[in-house]
Amino acid sequence: MASATPSPGIRLVGFDGDDTLWRSEDYYRAAQGEFEVILAHYVDLDDVHAALYAVEKRNLALFGYGAKGMTLSMLEAAYAITGGRIAAAELHRIVEIGKSLLEHPVELLPGIGDAVEAIAREHSVVLVTKGDLFHQEAKVRASGLADLFHRIEIVSEKDPVTYARVLGEFGLAPAQFVMVGNSVRSDVAPVLALGGWAVHMPYHVTWVHEADAVVTAQDEARLQRVDAPAALPAAVRVLAERALHARADS
Repeated sequence: MASATPSPGIRLVGFDGDDTLWRSEDYYRAAQGEFEVILAHYVDLDDVHAALYAVEKRNLALFGYGAKGMTLSMLEAAYAITGGRIAAAELHRIVEIGKSLLEHPVELLPGIGDAVEAIAREHSVVLVTKGDLFHQEAKVRASGLADLFHRIEIVSEKDPVTYARVLGEFGLAPAQFVMVGNSVRSDVAPVLALGGWAVHMPYHVTWVHEADAVVTAQDEARLQRVDAPAALPAAVRVLAERALHARADS
């Protein structure tokens, strides 16, 4: 675990996992592509994408996020879309697609390791990621970054309640926390809503479920946007300076 002398303004920096530290959505897009090829034998492709997302969204409260939930939703959607006509062999292919999602390699984004190390020299850092517990634990182990984090939080949802709980366990106010991630819905908006700070680093593809949030004009001053990991340390320093000034003015 990396040690750091906390800034008097920012005491903790959180990092998302999927599509912030390592590639993820690319594999889900490929899996969905394979699923649509299977279903194309039964229905018009234009119907498949929306139908699968509707099932996934409905099932989030039951299955949570991740490859296992997507696999179960693909099976359910395949049966419903085809009116039960889908062959058992095709259902087996869908299960194999789900397994491949759980077995894909962990590929770090270029430069992210150096960026996390640089930030960890100035602040305590934690990983706050959502998804299937076993799968996320395996990704963290394979990433080689685990020792940099003061703590690893794998959660079922990333909302203001979850962030408030994590910060409460650290004994910190939201104004002492920066979250770094690719999703406005999960990594930016809920932290800003609490009064914290955020760095948004968009990934080149984003699941539609993560794209349904916006940042209000009044929150813009507590947000930095970057397009590559190399820019993260400077962005966090900017927010740390703003946090220090905000604390002095309060």
